[in-house]
Amino acid sequence: MCNGTAKPFLKWAGGKGQLLNTFDKLFPEKLKIGKIDTYIEPFVGGGAVLFYLLQNYDIKQAYINDINKELINCYRCIKADVFEVIKKLEILEKEYSGLEKEIYYKVRDRYNDINLNGKYDFEKCADFIFLNRTCFNGLYRVNKNGKFNVPQGKYKKPLICDRDNLILCSKLLQKVQISFGEYQQVLNNVTENTFIYFDPPYRPIVENNSFVSYDKSVFDDTCQKELAEYYKMLSQKECLLMLSNSDPKNTNEDDTFFDNLYNGYRIERVTAKRMINCVASKRSDITEILVMNYSK
Repeated sequence: MCNGTAKPFLKWAGGKGQLLNTFDKLFPEKLKIGKIDTYIEPFVGGGAVLFYLLQNYDIKQAYINDINKELINCYRCIKADVFEVIKKLEILEKEYSGLEKEIYYKVRDRYNDINLNGKYDFEKCADFIFLNRTCFNGLYRVNKNGKFNVPQGKYKKPLICDRDNLILCSKLLQKVQISFGEYQQVLNNVTENTFIYFDPPYRPIVENNSFVSYDKSVFDDTCQKELAEYYKMLSQKECLLMLSNSDPKNTNEDDTFFDNLYNGYRIERVTAKRMINCVASKRSDITEILVMNYSK
């Protein structure tokens, strides 16, 4: 029996763990009084908001999705048989001790050689978590061929197998439907009692910033505009929506891209830490935007 609070089982660039207290103040009142029974997250990423909502509010059914097939494989494996995942991670943790560099690149090569064909691949799941825990800043980045290419990070004793937390996550995921693909596919059964949180790949605020890579696809301004149109269409169904993105005004006060795109909706700017930078002194506070289609 594991007691405690489940947290994301991955470190994730742009993860929302640091913003949960701020988000909680901005979540819709209907959620807080128990009138929201369905939660949908079309770009689940590390799942910080998902796990927070499942533990703090009366969510009866949740749907998550992501275009990252390997990430979705992890969620599915942890839901289906968390002890198989734990077993493989414990082996990796033991092998990593004392042979850090040799094992890291061996696992990275193996990970890149495994093609996901079925619904579950426990070895690739364990390798994914291992690499996330031992690579540079927990970054997920692939090259044009879809191969994971992040170098090894500098950690003395990384926690590779967080057994208790994985078990807690697995229990929460039992009420979650998990899918892989484009974000639109999980939004077919929306009702007025649905809360949807969009956390798409952020629009870069620094030109040529290689660390905004989400996967081998590109989520450019055209994609941001298409998402905004989808947001407006969903809003007409009277479901409740929240969307995160970067704030262009961090670097250009005249850049009103999102202010124009979501004109008419509630836009809040919240403060976050810039987590991805090899120079610690440059991890400064920045603002991000939140777009909501509700006033309270």
